[in-house]
Amino acid sequence: MGGVGRGRRGRAARGRRATGRRPVDEQDRAALQELLRAYGPVGQEDEVREVARRRLEPSVDRCWQDPAGNVVGLVRGTDPDAPAVRVTAHLDELSMLVKRVEPDGSLHVTPLGTMYPGNFGLGPVAVLGDGRHLPGVLALGSEHTTQETPRVWQTKPDGGDQALDWTHVSVFTGRSPADLADAGVGPGTRVCVDRSKRGLFDVGGFVGSYFLDDRAAVAALLRAARELRGGTRPRADTYLVLSVAEEIGGVGASYACRTLPGDLVVALEVGPAEAEYGTSVHGGPVVGYSDAAGVYDKRVADRLCAAARARGVVAQPAVLGAFESDASHATAAGLSARAGLLCLPTLSTHGYEVMPATAVTDVAAVLVEFLRQPAEREGPV
Repeated sequence: MGGVGRGRRGRAARGRRATGRRPVDEQDRAALQELLRAYGPVGQEDEVREVARRRLEPSVDRCWQDPAGNVVGLVRGTDPDAPAVRVTAHLDELSMLVKRVEPDGSLHVTPLGTMYPGNFGLGPVAVLGDGRHLPGVLALGSEHTTQETPRVWQTKPDGGDQALDWTHVSVFTGRSPADLADAGVGPGTRVCVDRSKRGLFDVGGFVGSYFLDDRAAVAALLRAARELRGGTRPRADTYLVLSVAEEIGGVGASYACRTLPGDLVVALEVGPAEAEYGTSVHGGPVVGYSDAAGVYDKRVADRLCAAARARGVVAQPAVLGAFESDASHATAAGLSARAGLLCLPTLSTHGYEVMPATAVTDVAAVLVEFLRQPAEREGPV
């Protein structure tokens, strides 16, 4: 695999890398916190899209929303002959979808994206009705029950010992079905983790929150846009795509790759920090060489690792499984000729996620260095 030698050196160097070497930028932190607090379930990304567009627009030459719902920002390059590059970070978040309203006013929900009730934890949620948002509680039931309450008993270690699943939980609303209907709540309504659980949590030199996937990557893209517009511009015209519906198959980015110029797409993502992949949350950005949906362009991955070295960051090359991105979805569908993947190293992906406090700064620095390199013009390997 490309970059294996660098990977061995990188693993040896991780212990020497000071997590807080780069100062945490307060503008980045403020942007990330605002993005985290904004709701953005698949198919209803309006709130987070507005935050992201407002923050992106001053840093690009042109900004618009495409028919798929993506926010696209263009930063003009210095080489008019260089092929355009698309960079994506997705706006949407994992959430729940109302399947039915029960007679007692509770909501039976199913996942919108790949996760389980334990990823979210029992507690407050927001029910995004068409008329208004309502509070709710993701609930299981009393542990002080027997087999007469099978929904709970099945999950007890001294009972059925099953993993908690969506058939076991419901959303308590405290409302009647008529009240819910008046608020525009019914099948298809999105239910999100409540804002009260979406604040940044500092732990040593790291930060934790729900939905760092992919709001931290969006924050990194916003920082990169500021650097590119304010300093040395990219070599090629660069389309910064804040995409929708990544969690259900990279729908927005695939549309963007079909309609925007260029043959390369680079996805910014959270990257699993696991021994299985030789990656650590104590290390630098994760560079993907392949994932479950396909193989990333080796030259692009190698260039990303080189860009990290040029910025004094130790990249972590990885061959990923059970992972897909906007970029691998687009290439798998034949909508982009080449793809790259640059990730913020993250613990507990699709759960309460943790990453280095400097991850946004590091990934933005690597991306900017990559985009300022001479454009590739050679053919396929």
